[in-house]
Amino acid sequence: MITILSIAILIMSVIIHELSHGLMADALGDPTARHAGRLTLNPLAHIDPIGSIVVPLITSIFGFTFGWAKPVPYNPYNIENKRLGEFLIAAAGPASNLVIALVFGTIIRFANIGATGVTPFVTICMYIVIINIVLAIFNLIPLPPLDGSKLLFALLPQQYGRTRMILEANGPIFVIIVVFFLWQIVAPIIPYIFKVFTGI
Repeated sequence: MITILSIAILIMSVIIHELSHGLMADALGDPTARHAGRLTLNPLAHIDPIGSIVVPLITSIFGFTFGWAKPVPYNPYNIENKRLGEFLIAAAGPASNLVIALVFGTIIRFANIGATGVTPFVTICMYIVIINIVLAIFNLIPLPPLDGSKLLFALLPQQYGRTRMILEANGPIFVIIVVFFLWQIVAPIIPYIFKVFTGI
């Protein structure tokens, strides 16, 4: 039951993450995501069979739930200020996850756990907060193809363009490095952020 719950929360969270990228791009003048039918909460428009189903099922066996949705396409040439546009579009995804975590964290704060105990509803809220914090922090790691790399390169001088191309060509390798090595360094901050958002 917990596995199904965590996978369901993960799927909806990554969908909102990708939708936020598309909405920001659309607001900045690029209709690519809208024309592709991606500005919707309909899971069928976003689910990646491997990243949204197979990987979450497999990782859940090992005690954590990890996955992704299909990336929302965007055309930087439709955006007037390309560097600022890339930064805002990349930031929109992790920001949406932090907003979700903050909203449900606030609900937990007002749930009066001391008097009622941890109810099933509060448990669901906790999973939503944790999963969305993890998604936000994971995606902010500055390695391709994660959003953090796009934020970083949007701030760096153009002369690093070739370096970016080389790094992005090896994106899948970096994801493996992050999951199996770097995440052990980053993960300890998750409980602190959880406490800030929920008060527990």
